[in-house]
Amino acid sequence: MARNLMSDEEWAFFAPFVIESGPKRGRPPKDHRLVLDGVFWIARTGSPWRDLPETFGPWASVYRQFRRWTLAGIWDLILEALNEAEGSLHSVQMIDSTVARAHHCAAGERGGFRIRVLGAQEVASRPRSISRRTARGCPSPSRSPAASEITGGEVSDYRGYGPLMEADGPLARVLLADRGYDSDAIRQDMQDRGGVAVIPARRNRKVRESVDTHIYALRNRIERCFNRLKNARRVATRYDKTAASFLGFVQITSIRMWFRDFVNTA
Repeated sequence: MARNLMSDEEWAFFAPFVIESGPKRGRPPKDHRLVLDGVFWIARTGSPWRDLPETFGPWASVYRQFRRWTLAGIWDLILEALNEAEGSLHSVQMIDSTVARAHHCAAGERGGFRIRVLGAQEVASRPRSISRRTARGCPSPSRSPAASEITGGEVSDYRGYGPLMEADGPLARVLLADRGYDSDAIRQDMQDRGGVAVIPARRNRKVRESVDTHIYALRNRIERCFNRLKNARRVATRYDKTAASFLGFVQITSIRMWFRDFVNTA
């Protein structure tokens, strides 16, 4: 039997999402739980789909179901539910990016890619439920992604700010970022949202703003968040030809991190 399978509590959380969102056409999976475990196994090991152990069923069936769930936006719905549960106006959020190398299997895609993450939140409140789909406690602080996006490896940090902030998620009172995000537009956008950007000034700025070093010290959480994300080999290296599939694996890994930090600790 494969390692790191879902616990009963974890399956109870996923079941309403994946079963209610089953395919309207075609033959449905006999065991949604086994199929989802197979997807998690691929994400963790980075193995080719054809190497999926027979324990999880035919690899082609598991792959097709993964694509159905991904294109249907199931992972977005789950992350949105988690964000709604932990959402708080009294939150500190971090934004950053990391490079994911593209394997030659991702034919047709050039160069590397950047995984951009908004997350690693510190929140003041502890909600008692997750979108009425589960009822477990919330540990604090969370170091799990609130939103993710992928861009070309050559795209600068501040250009990746907009797509992430447009994602549904909790509003931030404070946004922590490194110098790569230092721009007047980002600072003004955070001010318009009712928050403040804690970002060190670039060296070429004539007018430099002070930074609260005690709050900025929390930014190490997003670096640790990336470290945990890349424990999933399917995230550390892009093997997928389509951006949707690769982002799906990033989101799946993020969701499991949320579950272990947020749901699995009562």
